[in-house]
Amino acid sequence: MPLSEQVVVITGASSGIGAALAQLLAQRFMGIRLVIAARNLEKLETLATLCRKAGAEVLVVPCDLEKIEQAEALAQKAIAHFGRIDALVNNAGYGQMGPVELIPTEAIQRQFQVNIIGPLALIRAVIPQMRHQGGGRIINISSLGGRLAFPFGGLYSSSKFALEGVSDALRMELEPFNIKVSVIEPGPVSTNFFAAAAQAVEKSIAAPEKSPYRAAFAKLKDLEKQTSSQAWTSERVAKVMIKALSAPNPRPRYIAATGGRILLFLMTKVLPIKIVDKFWQHFYGINLVAKEWQSGAFREK
Repeated sequence: MPLSEQVVVITGASSGIGAALAQLLAQRFMGIRLVIAARNLEKLETLATLCRKAGAEVLVVPCDLEKIEQAEALAQKAIAHFGRIDALVNNAGYGQMGPVELIPTEAIQRQFQVNIIGPLALIRAVIPQMRHQGGGRIINISSLGGRLAFPFGGLYSSSKFALEGVSDALRMELEPFNIKVSVIEPGPVSTNFFAAAAQAVEKSIAAPEKSPYRAAFAKLKDLEKQTSSQAWTSERVAKVMIKALSAPNPRPRYIAATGGRILLFLMTKVLPIKIVDKFWQHFYGINLVAKEWQSGAFREK
């Protein structure tokens, strides 16, 4: 079926990559039917208006993936409205930054609830419909952080590692039913990821400036500037997602990052683990933590 005749469900569609994907699909494939979901109803309605003007049919579904029943209801509403689901784009997610030691249990649970448990519930809800109609496509948005772990990103990476593992298993399990599964792995994206992460740190971690990791916390706020030259726009990532949606035989993984393929090759196949560790420690300021600790400038009381 041409993409212009398909029903595509997009989560996390109120802004960033999800919103960019919805608009590009509406502009390029007149007549496409979109189900856009996110927590912010006002932003969804604004996006829906733009997509309808471009020629798309749009169903707006407010949805919080932290709540399993809402994820399952999203699939039910899409099927009830359009009668089918041809593609599911699991785009909703966020990054909880900070040292594993200091992140509260509630924040840990929410990280996994939004990034893996919610998407998995939605996937489970759409599979029977896709199998019944003869096929479908599932696109899970991971990250280079789903292949590489780094300091302060342990929880984010582990949630994305889990999403990649589920995707690999599903790709093999669902092949008999003509349901194709792909993963998109963006690198830095111009969505203020690190700035938002720094704000989240202040909300979830008590007095980070007084912790043993304070030097790295101070550097976290400047990482947006360091990555800005390599950051892709949301629209550029969305174009890669459209390739995965429209390819007759989509690849298991699509890297959406400048130099991403080389980076992964070097970090996982070539460089010794100690060298890789030193690189990330320097990038995220753990080397500053080490210097401060070894100098005796900071000691826990």
